[in-house]
Amino acid sequence: MSNVGDMLRVARQRLGFTQKLAAERLNVPQPVLSRFENGVSEPDESLLERASDAYSVPVEFFHVRETVFGPPVSVHAMLRGKADVTAREVDAITAELNIRVMQLRRFLEAVDFEPTTDVPVMDIEQYGSAEQIAELVRRHWRVPNGPVKNLMRLAEKAGVVVGLSEFGGAAVSGVTFRVPGRPPLILLNGTHPGDRLRFTLAHELGHLVMHRFPTPEMEQEANEFASALLMPAADIRPAFSGRRVTIELLASLKPEWKVSMQSLLMRASNIGAITNNQSRYLWQQISSRGWRLREPASLEIAPERPSVLDSIIRTHLDTLGYTMPELSGLIPLYEGEFVSMYGLAADPDNRPKLRIVR
Repeated sequence: MSNVGDMLRVARQRLGFTQKLAAERLNVPQPVLSRFENGVSEPDESLLERASDAYSVPVEFFHVRETVFGPPVSVHAMLRGKADVTAREVDAITAELNIRVMQLRRFLEAVDFEPTTDVPVMDIEQYGSAEQIAELVRRHWRVPNGPVKNLMRLAEKAGVVVGLSEFGGAAVSGVTFRVPGRPPLILLNGTHPGDRLRFTLAHELGHLVMHRFPTPEMEQEANEFASALLMPAADIRPAFSGRRVTIELLASLKPEWKVSMQSLLMRASNIGAITNNQSRYLWQQISSRGWRLREPASLEIAPERPSVLDSIIRTHLDTLGYTMPELSGLIPLYEGEFVSMYGLAADPDNRPKLRIVR
């Protein structure tokens, strides 16, 4: 279980403060703050009151007794890999994940989230390829042939809790956090368009299925899994067969498959539906039109929104009689920050089944 020092560190890292900057704001020498955070010395209430002001959390936050976990196995950067994300940004994301899993444990003391299936665990060494594993996962979840209609719903039915975050502006698309005794948590960048959200969710599901420890190949494997999960080779190949693959064709396939034109282009290359020269030409076309980061608004896919957390919060407020200050105080945060952390789903009919625990 955490001590005061662990929660001091979580509060600091959540804001992206270096220990040096935090020590200055707390008016203590940096080595003293280091000893507090490492549990060597115990801070007095005066220091905790200053930390409450500096870190924008209630004093009670530092007295929470919950396990604090280290960084996730993978942080999915937007572009070229984890090197795009700084160590300080990873610390801030890890702090947010810890706060969310602490809250989730408290939430689930009163309600029981009942998945109808699970996330299978498959070793890529045993099954041969991420593509093969994706095919088996589709079978496990009884997904019909063709496009996945709603990946978010599939993930939540399998017991995954999905949340949205802006990651403090870091260039991060998504992150997965699995800790003992709690449902796996996936955070997605809520500022991203719907097609990217779907691919990122599929990528993070790939990590849950295939990866327990970091490997040099894990990001590529997760991308291969996502591509095969959303666009199985046998199902997508007819879309390219006997047709000239053009920007216009990719644009016409996007609403059907609910993935980006870039994902469709990569899949066409991977299954041998186009030549390397054709692929290079189409990538040049996409780049020259400025579509690498965001494709035309007219082609945007409606985002699939998570509903588990919304249902849990609504159950506490509407059925269990919690007030918002009481709910935000389970793991003490100021109410405004708690409200901004949890967006509310627009579709009440898409909420998963919850059972109140007596």
